[in-house]
Amino acid sequence: MKTIGLLIISNLFMTYAWYGHLNYKHVTLWKVILISWGIAFIEYCFMVPANRIGHGQFNAWELKTIQEVISLVVFIAFAVFFLKEGVKWNYLLGFALIALAVFVIFKKW
Repeated sequence: MKTIGLLIISNLFMTYAWYGHLNYKHVTLWKVILISWGIAFIEYCFMVPANRIGHGQFNAWELKTIQEVISLVVFIAFAVFFLKEGVKWNYLLGFALIALAVFVIFKKW
C-alpha cells in the first residue's frame, strides 16, 4: 500500500503541475513553467520512492500501469472539481477500455 499511496500523492502534484495553470491564464507563460517545474520536483520526490519500493512486489510494467490508472482517476476528479469541466460518456468509455488493458496486463496467463 505504500507504493499506491505514494503514487496517489505524486499524481496529485503532477496533475496540478500539468493542468493547474489553466485556471491562471493571466500569469505569464515563463512563470507558469517555472512554477510547474517546482511542483514537478515535489512530484518526483514521491514517484521515485514509490517505484523503488514497489519494484519487486510489482514489475516495471505493472508499476507503470498502476501509475497510469491512478493518473486517470486523479485527472477525472481534478477536471471536474478544479477545472469545472464535465464528464462525457465517451471519456468514461475510453477510461473503461484502459481499465480493460489493466486487466490484461495483470492477468496471470
